[in-house]
Amino acid sequence: MNNVKKLTLTAMFMALGLVLPFLTGQIPQIGSMLLPMHIPVFFCALICGWQWAAPMALVLPVLRSVLFGMPPMYPGAIAMAFEFAAYAFVAGFVYACVKKQNLLTLYISIIAAMICGRVVWGIAQVILLGLDGKPFTLQAFLAGAFTNAIPGIILQLILIPLVMLALDKTILAKFKK
Repeated sequence: MNNVKKLTLTAMFMALGLVLPFLTGQIPQIGSMLLPMHIPVFFCALICGWQWAAPMALVLPVLRSVLFGMPPMYPGAIAMAFEFAAYAFVAGFVYACVKKQNLLTLYISIIAAMICGRVVWGIAQVILLGLDGKPFTLQAFLAGAFTNAIPGIILQLILIPLVMLALDKTILAKFKK
């Protein structure tokens, strides 16, 4: 895939990341459960590669915060920026490194990225909230990273592989055989 195509797709995924949260009706509880901004980050990483997805993912939540006021810039958008960059890097890197891409390697890439991204988010929250002298407890981490996010995690684990399988049938994003 040439650089112009990757740049265009990355811009499209950025636009999707800005717009998809409007589907949750700007209700923060639903948005934090369905995680609509995560989906374009994963697709960009898997289709364009981590080199394109990681910078886009780092900018996405901050840009959305500036444009629309959601997520709140501090600590939300800043912590999410690091989380998304970790998702993009890990998913794109792991997926690109495997010799044979298939549904199993897709799931390995996504799950590894989800775990690493959530750990990075937790570390960012500890640092950012620590600057304000506020504690970030293990209970808050587990609730924010896993418990409250279960619907979004399930959505990602179903939707992303389904779309990638459909794209494999086209010339847009073929699995390496």
